[in-house]
Amino acid sequence: MAQAIRNWEMDQKADLNEPQSKPKYISTFKALSSYMKEHRLTFAAFIGCTLMAITAELMQPYLVKVAIDDNLLAGVNDYRGLLVICGIYFVLSLSSMFFTYLQNNLLQKAGQSIVASIRKRLFAHISKLSMSYFDRVPSGSLITHVSSDTEAISQFFNQVILSLFRDGFTLIFILFLMFQLDAELTWYCLLLLPIIAGITIAFRSYMRRTYQMARTRLSRLVAFTAENLSGMNLIQVFHQQAEQKRQFREKNDSYFRANIREVRTNVLFNRSFEILNNLAIAFVTWLGGQAVLGTTLEFGVLYAFITYIRLFFQPINTITQQWNTLQSATVAINRIWNIFAIQPEIQDSSKPEHLKPSEVKGRVDFNSVTFGYAAGQPVIKDLDLHIRPGEWIGIVGTTGAGKSSLISLLCRFYDVQQGNIELDGHDIRSLAQADLNRIVGLVQQEPYLYSGSVLDNVRMFDETISRESVIQACEFIGADPLIQKMSDGYDTLLSERGSGLSAGERQLISFARIIVFQPKILILDEATANLDSHTEQLIQNALQLVSEGRTTLVIAHRLSTIMDADRILVMSKGRIVEQGTHEHLIERGGVYQELYLHSQGQKQERKEHSHSFSHSK
Repeated sequence: MAQAIRNWEMDQKADLNEPQSKPKYISTFKALSSYMKEHRLTFAAFIGCTLMAITAELMQPYLVKVAIDDNLLAGVNDYRGLLVICGIYFVLSLSSMFFTYLQNNLLQKAGQSIVASIRKRLFAHISKLSMSYFDRVPSGSLITHVSSDTEAISQFFNQVILSLFRDGFTLIFILFLMFQLDAELTWYCLLLLPIIAGITIAFRSYMRRTYQMARTRLSRLVAFTAENLSGMNLIQVFHQQAEQKRQFREKNDSYFRANIREVRTNVLFNRSFEILNNLAIAFVTWLGGQAVLGTTLEFGVLYAFITYIRLFFQPINTITQQWNTLQSATVAINRIWNIFAIQPEIQDSSKPEHLKPSEVKGRVDFNSVTFGYAAGQPVIKDLDLHIRPGEWIGIVGTTGAGKSSLISLLCRFYDVQQGNIELDGHDIRSLAQADLNRIVGLVQQEPYLYSGSVLDNVRMFDETISRESVIQACEFIGADPLIQKMSDGYDTLLSERGSGLSAGERQLISFARIIVFQPKILILDEATANLDSHTEQLIQNALQLVSEGRTTLVIAHRLSTIMDADRILVMSKGRIVEQGTHEHLIERGGVYQELYLHSQGQKQERKEHSHSFSHSK
């Protein structure tokens, strides 16, 4: 137990003393002010309803004071007057409930609209960021921003804004009524305000760091969980459940300790105000009781005053209870606005050129291109490559040779560091990205399917593409028989990533997707690596048809895929070391011949191993 406590204390110190490079601090109210201006009429109606609700609620103790002093203790015995007071009290209660209902609904309408706008803007901004950003930032952190951080902003409206207006106005009204009842007694009560301010200032910095620590650890926990769920098959194959469970337990315990600290701070903060509240009531009762006994103060006034002093501390306590919500919202706002401040590394020029796909011939030129993911570590070095319109290029090489990097540059997922890439003589950096994305079509090794129908997955939810076009593309690629066998055909709903379909079936759908959009340049990045021989043959046949009239680049793991290419590029260490047709490269006896013989040797070795295994049985 002692060791656990020491570990907990060390963990706290590490979090509090860890140097962090923080961007510029943004006030929550300042960040949200522009959004709130769009709903100013709704907020004005909310404030009006708040004032009406508070007035109706705070007039009730004053009515009781009138009934006590002007009727009961005065010996008037005016039953009719008491009935009138009771009626007014009932109407005030109904009015308070009605306007409270309105104020909450108006605030929720405006607040949730703002949160929805921020969430949409955040998702749209993330989708525009460059691929290098996603290389650095785990997906779990981004999920936290879209879900947890926007929820913290929602709570800011649900709790903080509501409390500031409702409880703030309540304090002002109570002070006004207390001064009307007894100014001297009110001034005595206000002596507690410096104490309240002192406690608030003392706790403010400490609480902010506590809440930020908890939010940071939650983000780490969510990121770790998301990554593990994505790679669950690897975890199970390599029997890493125990190790991942240990790491999850560490992160979960860390978040647990931060939450305990947050709760302890919150309880200590709130209980301090409860003690002040009780002391103030006791003080008012003592002073007011002496005044009542001395006949210098009416009993009804004392009753109303005690009621108001109790009500006086309730809004203060409520406001201070929202401090953690405000801190959470402030941390969330800063994290979201820091993402907004990140500009995509890949952006259109100020005056981008526009190319119509129908006008593109498909010539591609890599002119002295150098590129690396990290400074000083080039992956592609001074590469020159010129591809004719309609040429079918095969690209091979060992792992890390730069094949996929070459394709990523052509798709402009990254920008070159030296040299340039031209499409029909136009530097792709000068082209509008939307045009480039329609001109260049990419099929990757691991196709991604979205939750939705097969139809929508093929046309990427673009309803301008007709159902007939999708069916024609699937028939062309050979995917139609597969889709027709599904429960609802083209309307069959697929789950995320197309679970339930084989790798070949998912790849067929992704090929159909490319055909529907008809790019002028077609790129296959190891697209047939995970396919069985039958499905690969379907793809090969379709590829022969699709490549007609299109510039086609195929990165191949299986050399059989690109043996019929017009030209084969052999890459090694970021350079093209050989190029030519299959026959020419075999005759040359270089790197390509080694790769070819190695692939043939592997096949022969597998056959011999299979034969010996079956013979031994």
